[in-house]
Amino acid sequence: MDFEFYLKQGFFHVLDLRALDHILFFIAVTIIFTLKDWKKALLLVTFFTLGHTFTFALSAYDILLVNENYVEFLIPITIAIPLFWNSFNILKTKTSKSTNIYFTFFFGLIHGLGFSSYFKMLLDDDESILKPLLEFALGIELVQILIVLLVLLLGFLVQKKLKVAKKYWVIGVSFLILLKILPMIWERFPV
Repeated sequence: MDFEFYLKQGFFHVLDLRALDHILFFIAVTIIFTLKDWKKALLLVTFFTLGHTFTFALSAYDILLVNENYVEFLIPITIAIPLFWNSFNILKTKTSKSTNIYFTFFFGLIHGLGFSSYFKMLLDDDESILKPLLEFALGIELVQILIVLLVLLLGFLVQKKLKVAKKYWVIGVSFLILLKILPMIWERFPV
């Protein structure tokens, strides 16, 4: 298969409405940023993708095998942590602290474990894993950048044009995402 196929698969995998975890994660991580902080926000995207691709590769090569039930449970937890972190920091200080790149990398490691079975289904039996994996990861990176830029733009419009205070933007969006992920946590709790 060709470059474009895996690039599109990575791109549209993130946009699959049945698997909102990437979208919700990046909204959770970036709502704290302003439009002028776009470089910091995109750095988080890259660190997430590096972590995601690393464990994705280990899992795809059957080097690291983890019970998918635990991974699926941890994914919404990785979304909840930045929500609480950002909400706590926006209320506590005048200068808000975003989720740092090391946490984002670690969360990427967790998310990457959840995709290897899907990815393996895409491969031909005789196809090597590395090249398609990197193409797939590039598709994921591109759509994540798009999501982050849209969140930053929406945040700008809400805060500057509609005059909504940053703390209300962060807390309001965090609350909405929390409403979405609480059932995910409950349903995926490993028993």
